[in-house]
Amino acid sequence: MSGNSNDTSGQGMIVNPKPKADNQDWDGDDADRADRLRFEEEQAMIREQSEARAAAKALAEHKLAERKLAEQKATEAAKNAK
Repeated sequence: MSGNSNDTSGQGMIVNPKPKADNQDWDGDDADRADRLRFEEEQAMIREQSEARAAAKALAEHKLAERKLAEQKATEAAKNAK
């Protein structure tokens, strides 16, 4: 393995090199189920927060559009009154 930062051979790409004896975790044990549940709960919370922010943004944009329309109508009414 070379120390060259331009090396694109894939060397050094192993992120967590554990010996097989230490890596006997299998899908379906209690810890995996708890991790998966926690992850799903976190994803649901993130999704809810994202949806809430999107709804608040849409409401703010709608109110701004209504305000601009009301101002435009008031300006037109003032021009027509002259």
